[in-house]
Amino acid sequence: MKFVYDFSEGNKDLKDLLGGKGANLAEMTNLGLPVPPGFTITTEACQRFLRQGTHADGLTAEIDEHLAALESAMGRELGDPADPLLVSVRSGAKFSMPGMMETVLNVGLNDASVDGLSRQAGGNDRFAWDSYRRLIQMFGKTVCEVPGHEFEDALHEAKTAKGVTDDVDLDAGDLRALVTAYKKVFVKHTGHDFPQDPREQLDQAVEAVFRSWNADRAILYRRQERIPADLGTAVNVVAMVFGNLGADSGTGVAFTRDPATGEQGVYGDYLSNAQGEDVVAGIRNTLSLADLERLDKRSYDELMQIMATLEGHYRDLCDIEFTIERGKLWMLQTRVGKRTAAAAFTIAAQLVDEGVIDLDEALTRVTGGQLAQLMFPRFDLSGDPESLTRGIGASPGAAFGEVVFTSRRAVEVAAEGRPVILVRRETNPDDLPGMIAANGILTSRGGKTSHAAVVARGMGKTCVCGADRMEVSAASFAIGSHIVREGDTISVDGTTGRVYLGEVPVRPSEVVQYFEGDLDPARANDPLVAAVHRILTHADATRRLRVRTNADTGADAARARRFGAQGIGLCRTEHMFLGDRRELVERLILARSDAERAEALSALQPLQRADFLEIFREMNGLPVTVRLIDPPLHEFLPSLEELAVKVAVQQEHGEPDEKDEQLLAAVRRMHEQNPMLGLRGVRLGLVIPGLFAMQVRAIAEAAVALAAEGGNPRPEIMVPLVGAVQELETVRAEAERIIAEVVGSANVRILIGTMIEVPRAALTAGQIAEAAEFFSFGTNDLTQMGWGFSRDDVEGAFFWRYLELGIFGISPFESIDADGVGRLVRIATDEGRAARPDLKLGVCGEHGGDPDSVHFFHRVGLDYVSCSPFRVPIARLEAGRAAVTAEGSDHR
Repeated sequence: MKFVYDFSEGNKDLKDLLGGKGANLAEMTNLGLPVPPGFTITTEACQRFLRQGTHADGLTAEIDEHLAALESAMGRELGDPADPLLVSVRSGAKFSMPGMMETVLNVGLNDASVDGLSRQAGGNDRFAWDSYRRLIQMFGKTVCEVPGHEFEDALHEAKTAKGVTDDVDLDAGDLRALVTAYKKVFVKHTGHDFPQDPREQLDQAVEAVFRSWNADRAILYRRQERIPADLGTAVNVVAMVFGNLGADSGTGVAFTRDPATGEQGVYGDYLSNAQGEDVVAGIRNTLSLADLERLDKRSYDELMQIMATLEGHYRDLCDIEFTIERGKLWMLQTRVGKRTAAAAFTIAAQLVDEGVIDLDEALTRVTGGQLAQLMFPRFDLSGDPESLTRGIGASPGAAFGEVVFTSRRAVEVAAEGRPVILVRRETNPDDLPGMIAANGILTSRGGKTSHAAVVARGMGKTCVCGADRMEVSAASFAIGSHIVREGDTISVDGTTGRVYLGEVPVRPSEVVQYFEGDLDPARANDPLVAAVHRILTHADATRRLRVRTNADTGADAARARRFGAQGIGLCRTEHMFLGDRRELVERLILARSDAERAEALSALQPLQRADFLEIFREMNGLPVTVRLIDPPLHEFLPSLEELAVKVAVQQEHGEPDEKDEQLLAAVRRMHEQNPMLGLRGVRLGLVIPGLFAMQVRAIAEAAVALAAEGGNPRPEIMVPLVGAVQELETVRAEAERIIAEVVGSANVRILIGTMIEVPRAALTAGQIAEAAEFFSFGTNDLTQMGWGFSRDDVEGAFFWRYLELGIFGISPFESIDADGVGRLVRIATDEGRAARPDLKLGVCGEHGGDPDSVHFFHRVGLDYVSCSPFRVPIARLEAGRAAVTAEGSDHR
């Protein structure tokens, strides 16, 4: 097996093997672009190292061979004291994980070769010693786990002693002294001197990059972004080119379109006399690419030409890293760039207009998660809130919260249920837990390509960077004389970059207003709204899955219909028993005779009928699946503990209340240790005479009433928690009798089906389908019973540990467990349709609005998904995406 590839041997389609960075370096090399020579160690080599703890057989020999070829190409040797070759060692996984894994620059430099590097640079001692101190710092922190702050403290002391604030103001003598200080820090924490053997440096750096795949921050990021844990990272060994050689050198990051808005043009950051990590880390505020044009017109023009070439080649927004070494432009990386949700839709529509992609491909360029972000509220500035400062809008959104200054504190405050804004000079990969916990991120340094910006955009977090008027300290930040302390509330606008004091109210997003039909006519031609409309319209025309909603009221039904719902997949009747109607439920439960029970049911029936009529009217012409009452009746009664205390106090004071005592007796009689597995659903309907009959009659009467008005009711009665066909047959027989009696000659047809939420129902679906006209998968309960989890308890009890250990990539209640619960869905689908070919199949659990789950249900062959009104547009989009992607090609 081959473990090392020269850049000339790969291409952009080998990301599984070479990682994204290595594959794209190879692609640029093959395009003839100026890429420094180098080679890539594959993800398979990483996987073997992580499994075995040692290098794969033959890897060392392959590295030797490719290193010799690299030395020949550069005309220099690693470790040559007179004319040293230096290399960078960089991670590069299949999926972009910005800043989550390790990089070591200037590998190969030592005490003997630092003077040679100076001569190589024309006697530039400052450059040579700056490069050496960077190597010790990065190698110490990355390879040997030396606390990074100790190097930073030494650098700060050097600048303080010199009376300067910028690294570039330190001269060669200062940096030589700093190298000595760094070496002492290294020895203090490792117990040995900094390694002088260049090949030892290279080998240790490669192993450190391999290990960084399982660093805490990398694991956390993968979990956040749903990246599989078994992929591993490739390692890229690249000849160093230097942006810190003086004013005619520098480094930068650029985008072929604005990654925040999607606007066409060229966007990026540039730092003169710097190495690449300085831009990403945001340690200095950057210049624009327009400044580069002024500083180095030739390099700028070449960069523009290369960017146009790359966007044309990749047919998408490209993110590019480059270095200029004494006027010579080098390309260090390209990738399809991370972008905000707004930019994703805008760019996809632009590329269609430009004839670069078609609408099918445009669908694959956006996601339901991005559409959800666009539906978040925006700030309402009509109250003229006090603006504290303005930075760079790096990731759109409206966020407010308590100011905190450390990642740890952000996690603590968020865990207490309070919104958080994480404020930092600049973020680094160690801040990832706090960035995930925070509502928004604010930094005083960095631009649109800084670590904070790139990571926030990837997560859909609001972010403002480069608010350089802010002076950030340990527990406060100052803007002029105004001081904001930890715990104060601020609001940050990731679109405009503005920061406001206090909590600014929010208003609906333009996208939600578009769905609601409330969009200001002046915004009708907004490029973002137009892009969403165009792509979602194509998704509707393309998808096979229909999208219904879960709605229990007329208002919810009306809103869902405006959002594009094609019916109701779940109307929960138990929600109609709350509020003022609890007294009627208590009368039903406390009934001592058939007559009393019948009286209580008779009082409930007209209320139920009115509820159903309202919903049927709003969904006129569309199917409405009404689930008969599902939860145990005692859930509608007071808490056993609270009622027992109340009765005890009454008795103690000699003031007993007969009704409370009767209620307590009923609650005790009906109390269950595990009510989710007890007297609920179909069992309740079979045990409480008349309960289901009342509901069926109310549904039928409401349908007949709407038909009499000239409407077109399409009710479907769903029997919950069926585990055996005999249960359904018993309920169906009574329901058919009532329906025939109520409907008579009216033009109303009512389907009867069941909810598949008990594993036994899935496994006996062929039998149950003989008595059911439709199945709706209740994936919440199916997951709960399939895993043996109590969904009310386990998420807080131990899911965090399961996620941490990699047992789960994501909660099975959030995204369908395709291998286990999904198999039950497949079995029920196949066996149900085999018994009844016209069986209608849908899903109404929370998974109906989850993007990954929608793709699964498409592949299985369901007819529809149902979700909350707000998630209807997301499900519509994902159903369209499922229809045009290869993974969805096996649909029926």
